[in-house]
Amino acid sequence: MRLPTFILALAVSALAALPASAQTYKTPQALLKALYSYDTDNSDAEAPSPYSAFFSDHLNELLQTDLDNTPEGDVGAIDFDPVIAGQDGAASDVRIGQPILLDDKAEVEVEFENGEEVTLFYTLVREHGGWKVDDIANQKGDNPWSLSGLLGDAQ
Repeated sequence: MRLPTFILALAVSALAALPASAQTYKTPQALLKALYSYDTDNSDAEAPSPYSAFFSDHLNELLQTDLDNTPEGDVGAIDFDPVIAGQDGAASDVRIGQPILLDDKAEVEVEFENGEEVTLFYTLVREHGGWKVDDIANQKGDNPWSLSGLLGDAQ
């Protein structure tokens, strides 16, 4: 009888150790709304990104590989905050577009103000029972980018 009690206690303590941000988002809009209201000060310092809880396994792997291959003291391939498309500021007046769904993928346009009007294009995937960010792209301006492209992944 002791072993089942021990296993139950172990399982309960493992669940309690999970970060609050490890939530499942049932819709693309719920994920993006949570992402844009997230306080990065609550992030896991060991994660490859302050937004890792919102990112897909694939995107987190790309970020971790970049981190692992970046010499100590250097900046990796991403030297800005991709969620606000800049190094400073904050997203205000966030507008989340209607997702275009195709099986377990979604494309969503997000517009906001951060010193100027910014439009980002999100690619989301359904994994682990909810939606996660698989890529972010800024296709406007003189220097278009995507996270996967900056991280050297040809998707």
